[in-house]
Amino acid sequence: MTMGMDRVAFLSLGCAKNLVNTEQMAALTADAGFTLADDPDGADIAVVNTCGFIDSAKAEAIEEILALAELKAAGRLKKILVAGCLVQRYREEILTELPEVDGLLGCGSFPDIVEALQALGRDEVPVQMGDIDVPEPELPRLLSTPPWTAFLKIAEGCSNRCAFCVIPSLRGRYRSRAFEDILSEAEGLAESGVRELIVIAQDITRYGIDRYGRPRLGELLAELCKLDFHWIRLHYLYPEAVDDALIDVIAGEEKILPYLDIPIQHISDSVLARMNRRGTGAEIRLLIGTLRARIPGLVLRTSLLVGFPGETEEDFEALCAFLRETRIQRAGVFPFSPQEGTPAAEMPDQVPEETAQHRAELLGELQAEIMEDYGESLTGTSLEVLCEGYDEALCLWYGRSYGESPEVDGRILFAAEEPQPGDFVTVVIRGTLDGEPVGEAV
Repeated sequence: MTMGMDRVAFLSLGCAKNLVNTEQMAALTADAGFTLADDPDGADIAVVNTCGFIDSAKAEAIEEILALAELKAAGRLKKILVAGCLVQRYREEILTELPEVDGLLGCGSFPDIVEALQALGRDEVPVQMGDIDVPEPELPRLLSTPPWTAFLKIAEGCSNRCAFCVIPSLRGRYRSRAFEDILSEAEGLAESGVRELIVIAQDITRYGIDRYGRPRLGELLAELCKLDFHWIRLHYLYPEAVDDALIDVIAGEEKILPYLDIPIQHISDSVLARMNRRGTGAEIRLLIGTLRARIPGLVLRTSLLVGFPGETEEDFEALCAFLRETRIQRAGVFPFSPQEGTPAAEMPDQVPEETAQHRAELLGELQAEIMEDYGESLTGTSLEVLCEGYDEALCLWYGRSYGESPEVDGRILFAAEEPQPGDFVTVVIRGTLDGEPVGEAV
C-alpha cells in the first residue's frame, strides 16, 4: 500500500460472473491493507470491472469511465483502473482514446489487482494482461450481494464457439474448477448464512468435461444439496447438454428450484446451424416438453437473438410461433449486432439493423404478453417468497419466489407483519400491480 492512495472503490458492470471477479479483487485489496470505499466520489482509486460483450454493455462501460473521469477532473478521485472484458477487447483503444484512465487489468490478471494498485500509488501506468486460458485461480471473496444470496462460479470461459459470441476471446477456453474447491467455497457460504445459492458459469452443463473427462454437474449439485442452503438456482444450461441423468437430479432434489435458464437463441434449424449452435429446433421442443413433464411448476428463462445474418421472415415467424406455443415465461430478446472478430460479423446476408431492431421489438411485445399472463396466472396460488426489503412508496414488502432470479425477473409484492429481509414468507397472490404479482403473507 502507498501512503495517500489507500481508499479504493470497486464498481462491477455486466454479468454475475464478472461480479464474482470484482468480489475477489475486493477481498485481495482489503487483505493487502487498503481501505474499501463505498463510493468513488472521495476515493483515491476507482476500479471499474467492465463488460465488453455487446454494444449496450460497451456503451455502459464507457459512460461509467467518463463519469469517473469527471470526478477525477474535479479533484474528487485520483486514479482510475479499468479491468475486465472491455480491457481484454479494446486495450489499445482505451489507452489511446481515454487518457483519463491510469491503468488496465485484463481478464487474466484479476489476481494481480494489488500489484496494479501499488503501481498506481507510485504514479506508474500498470497494463497487465495475463493469460486467459490458465486454470481458474482459487481466490478469497468479499460478498457484495445481500447476505442471504450468493453466486457460486463453477467454471470460467467457454469453448462452445457460437458464431456471434466474443466470450472465448475475452474469457478464454472453458476451465472447470476442482470439485473439492467448489464444495469448500460453498461450505463457507452456507456457514456465513447464505440461503440462496446461484450456481453460475457461461455453461454449467459442461462442468467437469475438461478436467475430469466427463460431465459432473449432477454429482456437484447432489453434494451442494447436502449443505445448509434453502434454495439452489441454476444459470446457464445449454439445451443439447441437458441429459436424463441431470434432469433426474434437478427433479429429485428439493432444494434445486424448478427454474432453469436455458439460452436457446433461435428455433429455426438453418439459423441455429449458422449460429454454430448444436441441436435442432425439434430437439429444443422435445427438451422443453420433457422438462415440463418431469419438473412440476417449471419456470423457464431463455435468450433469443433475432436478425442474425440470413434470418428470413419465415425464420422469424417460426420463432414467434414457437414462443406462442411454448409460452416460455421469461425471455431476454436481443437484436443481432455484428461483433468484430466473430464469424457472424463476416457472414453474407446481413439483416439491416433497423429490421433486426423491429423484430426484437415485435418479439419483445409478444413476450411481454406471455409474462403478463404468467403473472396473472399466479392469482390464488401460495408462493414461498424470499423477503428482500420494503417499498416505502407502495407500503408493501417485496421479494422473490422461485420464479424470479435476482436482477432479471422482477419481484413479488406483499403485505406482512414486519418480516425481516432474508426471511422466507408464504404469500398468497391476490392479483397484480403494474404487472407485479401482489399478495399477502399467511
